Amino acid sequence: MTPDQFRRFGHEVVDWIADYRARVEARPVMAPVEPGAIKALLPASPPDDPEPFDAVLADLDRVVLPGLTHWQHPRFFGYFPCNGTLASVLGDYVSTGLGVLGLAWQSSPALSELEEVTTGWLRQMVGLSDAWQGVIQDTASTSTLIALLCARERATGHGASRGGMQAEPSPLVVYTSAHAHSSVDKAALLAGFGRDNVRHVPPDADYAMRPDALDQAIRLDLSRGLRPCAVTATTGTTTTTALDPVGAIAEVARGHGAWLHVDAAMAGSAMVLPECRWMWAGIEGADSLVLNPHKWLGAAFDCSAYFVRDADHLVRVMSTNPSYLQSAVDDRVKNYRDWGIPLGRRFRAMKLWFLIREQGVSGLRARLRRDMENARWLADQVCQRRAWRVLAPVPLQTVCLRHEPPGLEGEALDRHTLGWCARLNRAGAAYVTPAILDGRWMVRVSVGAEPTERAHVEALWAIMQKEAEA
Repeated sequence: MTPDQFRRFGHEVVDWIADYRARVEARPVMAPVEPGAIKALLPASPPDDPEPFDAVLADLDRVVLPGLTHWQHPRFFGYFPCNGTLASVLGDYVSTGLGVLGLAWQSSPALSELEEVTTGWLRQMVGLSDAWQGVIQDTASTSTLIALLCARERATGHGASRGGMQAEPSPLVVYTSAHAHSSVDKAALLAGFGRDNVRHVPPDADYAMRPDALDQAIRLDLSRGLRPCAVTATTGTTTTTALDPVGAIAEVARGHGAWLHVDAAMAGSAMVLPECRWMWAGIEGADSLVLNPHKWLGAAFDCSAYFVRDADHLVRVMSTNPSYLQSAVDDRVKNYRDWGIPLGRRFRAMKLWFLIREQGVSGLRARLRRDMENARWLADQVCQRRAWRVLAPVPLQTVCLRHEPPGLEGEALDRHTLGWCARLNRAGAAYVTPAILDGRWMVRVSVGAEPTERAHVEALWAIMQKEAEA
């Protein structure tokens, strides 16, 4: 493809995306296809000869669109918000078009220094002190893995450079909430701790980790000759957006010499609002934290911000310094290849830079406040309706609810919940996700898609009543 052809088709692609966003509300939210339907539209073997690019673009409508669940739909209430705001999309487009890699500062100075500036902006936006330094990773799963690797190396005096975990005299233990994201367990396994050395601390009535139970679990392990290594607290758990008491947990972790990592992947965006920062009170006592601008804040996926208090320790754990990447300025710059797992790094800061500049902090705050108000409105409606129940506090934008007809309980109630949820999604007018809480199925309503307004939440509430009470 020549630059002139790229210009022509690039305009067509931008027009196609703009039309998609403008008309997405007219589409069914969930993909109305059966497994294998998309594959059936595609040849089993690659083309031997070049195809006209017009044919490729035509297949966006013929093949791709029918198989999408539309995350940017105003009635998408599933999982979590994943808002690729159009300004951020353009930043991602520019990043991809430039095609540069961040192997070292010298390989693309603008890539490194723009990342340093934008993570600094984000740090200020969420109220963190200048003791923190940030780096952009792909996802919170990667950030949590890096945190546990750093915790492991601090606890072992950088044992990886010697005999590794096999040479340690006592097993190392990781502690997390029973309601933590599954990525914490996965990170602990990948970091070599082993499933038997992960403790799931009991929650309180609001589904937050109990600091007293954490302390008890650590003391019990110490009495068994085990070594506490890391604690992962969560600000905004996946199922209910529960808020672990970070300050109290930090005191326990510090008292036992354990690394504290805070997972604020979705809820971290709310800290842009000064009135929400009580949700992670005590955060300055943590060693690391992660928040995902590619969730509620609006950056195009993937863009996960990992902040650490001891950057020198992070670099020592992650550093690679082959001769072909060394330069005369290494002692005066940040080489972000030493701040994470991959050597080659994308220009992710570009989409965050575009987003913050186009929206401004005030614009971001207005949208987050709108979503929280809409979630509270829905929770109030549910509480006022007979046989409906809100099952967990609503500090942010997620409402956990269930329809409980009189006399229906146990597995019969589960079948009822999954049934009306599936009917609602199949109808295409809205999309919600079920989850298990306290051993029973319920429905999560995650408010936060960029185009979602009160009218869309009102329509969802009407649809839920229709399907559940039919």
